[in-house]
Amino acid sequence: MSTRERILGRVRRALADVAPDDTPYERAVERAYAREHGRLDAVAAAGLLAGNLADYRARVHRCAEDGLPAVVGRLLAGRGARTVLVPDGLDPAWLADSDARRVPDLAASTPAELDRVDSVVTGCAVAIAETGTIVLDGGPGQGRRRITLVPDHHVCVVRVPDQVVTSVPLALERLDPTRPSTWISGPSATSDIELDRVEGVHGPRTLDVVLVGRPPGGGPR
Repeated sequence: MSTRERILGRVRRALADVAPDDTPYERAVERAYAREHGRLDAVAAAGLLAGNLADYRARVHRCAEDGLPAVVGRLLAGRGARTVLVPDGLDPAWLADSDARRVPDLAASTPAELDRVDSVVTGCAVAIAETGTIVLDGGPGQGRRRITLVPDHHVCVVRVPDQVVTSVPLALERLDPTRPSTWISGPSATSDIELDRVEGVHGPRTLDVVLVGRPPGGGPR
Protein backbone atom coordinates (compact mmCIF):
# COMPACT_ATOMS: atom_id res chain seq x y z
CA MET A 1 0.00 0.00 0.00
CA SER A 2 1.37 3.39 -1.00
CA THR A 3 1.46 6.43 1.27
CA ARG A 4 -1.20 8.05 -0.89
CA GLU A 5 -3.54 5.08 -0.52
CA ARG A 6 -2.94 5.01 3.24
CA ILE A 7 -3.81 8.70 3.63
CA LEU A 8 -6.92 8.45 1.45
CA GLY A 9 -8.02 5.38 3.41
CA ARG A 10 -7.83 7.35 6.64
CA VAL A 11 -9.85 10.16 5.10
CA ARG A 12 -12.56 7.73 3.97
CA ARG A 13 -12.75 6.17 7.43
CA ALA A 14 -13.02 9.60 9.05
CA LEU A 15 -15.92 10.49 6.74
CA ALA A 16 -17.69 7.15 7.02
CA ASP A 17 -20.33 8.44 9.45
CA VAL A 18 -21.07 11.66 7.55
CA ALA A 19 -24.60 11.61 6.23
CA PRO A 20 -24.78 11.77 2.43
CA ASP A 21 -27.26 14.67 2.55
CA ASP A 22 -24.94 16.96 4.54
CA THR A 23 -24.66 20.46 3.09
CA PRO A 24 -21.73 20.58 0.63
CA TYR A 25 -18.72 22.54 1.83
CA GLU A 26 -19.08 25.28 -0.76
CA ARG A 27 -22.51 26.11 0.67
CA ALA A 28 -21.88 25.24 4.30
CA VAL A 29 -19.45 28.11 4.85
CA GLU A 30 -20.99 31.57 5.02
CA ARG A 31 -19.27 33.88 2.55
CA ALA A 32 -21.24 37.09 2.90
CA TYR A 33 -18.15 39.13 3.81
CA ALA A 34 -17.20 42.27 1.91
CA ARG A 35 -15.32 41.42 -1.27
CA GLU A 36 -13.55 44.77 -1.54
CA HIS A 37 -13.05 47.88 0.58
CA GLY A 38 -14.92 50.48 -1.40
CA ARG A 39 -14.85 50.73 -5.18
CA LEU A 40 -11.82 52.02 -7.06
CA ASP A 41 -11.85 52.88 -10.73
CA ALA A 42 -9.12 51.55 -13.01
CA VAL A 43 -6.92 54.62 -12.59
CA ALA A 44 -7.04 54.48 -8.80
CA ALA A 45 -6.53 50.71 -8.72
CA ALA A 46 -3.45 50.92 -10.92
CA GLY A 47 -2.06 53.74 -8.78
CA LEU A 48 -2.67 51.79 -5.57
CA LEU A 49 -0.98 48.72 -7.05
CA ALA A 50 2.04 50.75 -8.13
CA GLY A 51 2.34 52.40 -4.71
CA ASN A 52 2.14 49.14 -2.78
CA LEU A 53 4.60 47.41 -5.10
CA ALA A 54 7.04 50.27 -4.52
CA ASP A 55 6.54 49.97 -0.75
CA TYR A 56 7.73 46.38 -1.07
CA ARG A 57 10.80 47.66 -2.95
CA ALA A 58 9.72 46.35 -6.31
CA ARG A 59 10.69 48.65 -9.17
CA VAL A 60 7.59 49.81 -11.04
CA HIS A 61 7.54 50.98 -14.66
CA ARG A 62 4.66 52.12 -16.86
CA CYS A 63 4.38 52.13 -20.62
CA ALA A 64 1.98 51.80 -23.51
CA GLU A 65 1.77 48.51 -25.43
CA ASP A 66 4.06 49.68 -28.21
CA GLY A 67 6.69 50.77 -25.69
CA LEU A 68 6.93 47.42 -23.88
CA PRO A 69 9.84 45.93 -25.92
CA ALA A 70 11.95 49.03 -25.27
CA VAL A 71 11.24 48.94 -21.51
CA VAL A 72 12.02 45.22 -21.21
CA GLY A 73 15.16 45.66 -23.31
CA ARG A 74 16.30 48.56 -21.10
CA LEU A 75 15.70 46.60 -17.89
CA LEU A 76 17.65 43.59 -19.14
CA ALA A 77 20.48 45.77 -20.44
CA GLY A 78 20.59 47.63 -17.12
CA ARG A 79 21.25 44.32 -15.37
CA GLY A 80 23.87 43.36 -17.92
CA ALA A 81 21.78 40.27 -18.67
CA ARG A 82 23.44 37.98 -21.17
CA THR A 83 20.80 35.26 -20.75
CA VAL A 84 17.05 35.53 -20.20
CA LEU A 85 14.72 32.68 -19.32
CA VAL A 86 11.65 32.61 -21.56
CA PRO A 87 8.55 30.57 -20.53
CA ASP A 88 6.33 28.92 -23.12
CA GLY A 89 3.69 31.25 -24.49
CA LEU A 90 5.57 34.49 -23.84
CA ASP A 91 5.03 37.00 -26.64
CA PRO A 92 8.39 37.12 -28.49
CA ALA A 93 7.79 40.79 -29.28
CA TRP A 94 8.40 41.61 -25.60
CA LEU A 95 12.07 40.69 -26.06
CA ALA A 96 12.52 42.24 -29.50
CA ASP A 97 14.85 44.96 -28.17
CA SER A 98 17.09 42.62 -26.15
CA ASP A 99 20.22 40.84 -27.35
CA ALA A 100 20.26 38.44 -24.39
CA ARG A 101 20.37 34.76 -25.29
CA ARG A 102 16.99 33.10 -24.81
CA VAL A 103 16.88 30.14 -22.42
CA PRO A 104 13.76 27.93 -22.64
CA ASP A 105 11.80 26.80 -19.60
CA LEU A 106 12.59 23.07 -19.50
CA ALA A 107 11.46 20.48 -16.97
CA ALA A 108 14.94 18.96 -17.09
CA SER A 109 16.73 22.18 -16.05
CA THR A 110 18.56 21.82 -12.74
CA PRO A 111 18.59 24.46 -9.98
CA ALA A 112 22.25 25.13 -10.78
CA GLU A 113 21.42 25.78 -14.43
CA LEU A 114 18.59 28.14 -13.49
CA ASP A 115 20.88 29.94 -11.06
CA ARG A 116 23.24 30.76 -13.93
CA VAL A 117 20.46 32.55 -15.85
CA ASP A 118 20.72 36.32 -15.47
CA SER A 119 17.04 37.28 -15.76
CA VAL A 120 13.55 35.89 -16.36
CA VAL A 121 10.64 37.65 -18.07
CA THR A 122 7.04 36.55 -17.45
CA GLY A 123 3.47 37.69 -17.56
CA CYS A 124 1.06 37.09 -14.69
CA ALA A 125 -2.45 35.79 -14.00
CA VAL A 126 -3.66 38.71 -11.89
CA ALA A 127 -2.37 41.59 -9.75
CA ILE A 128 -3.93 42.76 -6.46
CA ALA A 129 -3.89 46.49 -5.80
CA GLU A 130 -4.64 46.45 -2.05
CA THR A 131 -1.76 44.11 -1.23
CA GLY A 132 0.73 44.97 -3.99
CA THR A 133 0.77 41.33 -5.03
CA ILE A 134 1.23 39.71 -8.43
CA VAL A 135 0.01 36.14 -8.88
CA LEU A 136 1.36 33.61 -11.36
CA ASP A 137 -0.46 30.33 -12.03
CA GLY A 138 1.77 28.67 -14.59
CA GLY A 139 -0.36 29.76 -17.53
CA PRO A 140 1.00 30.85 -20.94
CA GLY A 141 3.91 33.24 -20.57
CA GLN A 142 4.35 32.44 -16.87
CA GLY A 143 6.20 29.13 -16.81
CA ARG A 144 7.03 26.77 -13.97
CA ARG A 145 7.11 28.19 -10.45
CA ARG A 146 10.85 27.66 -9.99
CA ILE A 147 11.84 29.92 -12.89
CA THR A 148 10.68 32.95 -10.89
CA LEU A 149 12.31 31.76 -7.66
CA VAL A 150 15.85 30.83 -8.69
CA PRO A 151 17.11 33.55 -11.12
CA ASP A 152 18.17 36.76 -9.37
CA HIS A 153 16.18 39.15 -11.56
CA HIS A 154 12.48 38.89 -12.49
CA VAL A 155 10.69 41.16 -14.95
CA CYS A 156 6.91 40.71 -14.68
CA VAL A 157 4.47 42.31 -17.11
CA VAL A 158 0.99 43.27 -15.85
CA ARG A 159 -1.71 44.43 -18.26
CA VAL A 160 -3.68 47.44 -17.00
CA PRO A 161 -6.59 47.42 -16.40
CA ASP A 162 -7.40 43.86 -17.53
CA GLN A 163 -5.23 42.02 -15.00
CA VAL A 164 -5.62 44.37 -12.03
CA VAL A 165 -8.19 43.78 -9.25
CA THR A 166 -8.54 45.64 -6.00
CA SER A 167 -8.78 42.79 -3.46
CA VAL A 168 -7.78 39.21 -2.68
CA PRO A 169 -11.36 37.84 -2.94
CA LEU A 170 -11.68 39.31 -6.43
CA ALA A 171 -8.33 37.78 -7.39
CA LEU A 172 -9.38 34.34 -6.16
CA GLU A 173 -12.38 34.44 -8.47
CA ARG A 174 -10.01 34.61 -11.43
CA LEU A 175 -7.75 31.75 -10.34
CA ASP A 176 -8.24 28.05 -11.01
CA PRO A 177 -7.83 26.29 -7.62
CA THR A 178 -6.42 23.23 -9.35
CA ARG A 179 -3.42 25.16 -10.72
CA PRO A 180 -0.28 25.91 -8.67
CA SER A 181 -0.08 29.60 -7.86
CA THR A 182 2.83 31.79 -6.79
CA TRP A 183 1.98 35.00 -4.90
CA ILE A 184 4.70 37.63 -5.07
CA SER A 185 4.76 40.83 -3.02
CA GLY A 186 8.04 42.53 -3.87
CA PRO A 187 11.49 40.96 -4.20
CA SER A 188 12.54 38.15 -1.90
CA ALA A 189 13.41 39.52 1.53
CA THR A 190 13.87 38.42 5.12
CA SER A 191 15.22 39.88 8.35
CA ASP A 192 17.47 38.33 10.98
CA ILE A 193 17.10 38.76 14.73
CA GLU A 194 18.73 42.19 14.48
CA LEU A 195 16.10 43.18 11.89
CA ASP A 196 18.72 43.56 9.19
CA ARG A 197 16.98 43.13 5.85
CA VAL A 198 18.51 40.61 3.46
CA GLU A 199 17.21 40.27 -0.10
CA GLY A 200 17.48 37.39 -2.54
CA VAL A 201 17.50 34.51 -0.03
CA HIS A 202 14.50 32.56 -1.35
CA GLY A 203 13.68 34.32 -4.58
CA PRO A 204 14.86 37.08 -6.94
CA ARG A 205 16.81 39.94 -5.42
CA THR A 206 15.32 42.38 -7.94
CA LEU A 207 11.70 42.50 -9.11
CA ASP A 208 10.77 44.81 -11.99
CA VAL A 209 7.03 45.13 -12.60
CA VAL A 210 5.94 46.70 -15.89
CA LEU A 211 2.37 48.04 -15.96
CA VAL A 212 1.37 48.02 -19.61
CA GLY A 213 -1.40 50.19 -20.97
CA ARG A 214 -3.24 53.26 -19.79
CA PRO A 215 -6.32 52.78 -17.57
CA PRO A 216 -9.59 54.13 -18.96
CA GLY A 217 -9.88 57.81 -18.22
CA GLY A 218 -6.17 58.56 -18.65
CA GLY A 219 -3.65 58.76 -15.86
CA PRO A 220 0.14 58.53 -16.01
CA ARG A 221 1.88 55.85 -17.99
